[in-house]
Amino acid sequence: MNEISRTRRIWGLLTPATTIIAVFVAWQLLVTGLHVREVILPAPSEIIQALLSQPAWFAQEGLYTMATMLVGFALAVIVGILLAILIVEVKLLESTLYVLIAALNSVPKVAIAPLFVIWLGTGYGPKIAIAFLIAFFPIVIDSVLGLKSVPKDMLDLASSMRASQLAQFWRIRLPTALPSIFAGMKVGISLALVGTIVGEFVASDHGLGYIILTAQGTFETAQIFAANILLGAAGIVLFWAMSALERRCLPWHASQRQEV
Repeated sequence: MNEISRTRRIWGLLTPATTIIAVFVAWQLLVTGLHVREVILPAPSEIIQALLSQPAWFAQEGLYTMATMLVGFALAVIVGILLAILIVEVKLLESTLYVLIAALNSVPKVAIAPLFVIWLGTGYGPKIAIAFLIAFFPIVIDSVLGLKSVPKDMLDLASSMRASQLAQFWRIRLPTALPSIFAGMKVGISLALVGTIVGEFVASDHGLGYIILTAQGTFETAQIFAANILLGAAGIVLFWAMSALERRCLPWHASQRQEV
């Protein structure tokens, strides 16, 4: 990496960090200056105090939420990509199952969550199922789009050279579809976190969603903000990790090229 690229990357990290710090400083000054009650809007210092007063508890519940979300997301990636391949290869599925998936996507997941509790109990099951369901749709839809975006001339050329269907998939279809697949995964990993919290709201005695619910009942507003800040930080880290994996897998793609 040359010096210009390194400088741009450093500035790319410093700019959002500086913005976040400035927002928190302004927040602290406004809350303190206007004497806003903690139950209405706690100052950042009070939120940090809430985090530091029980760090092990927040860490334990945060790990519970993250583990549940990652399992649901992993299942969504596996099932979503495999189903997308079937939809592209089998035309009957495109006209039936694909339409059914689009219709199911319009149903609010909060309305389905109680059913998962009835079917799967109150343990990990319903949270994983909701995380899977919410993350599944963007992954399968973007994967289908990517797999169908292969230029027909390339497939015709491969067929004329007697390349097998499997060879065409691995050497042409999949590399062409990877940018769209990663786009769906980056959206899906954020939605999986949302789905996990929805599941914890419906039925759970662990996780950051459980912290928010219990804090609501006791009017511990600082704890609610602390849990939400942890969720926001987790979302940023997950999105960054998926972007880093995309850069590693797609160094040839135009979106990953560094300007000189």
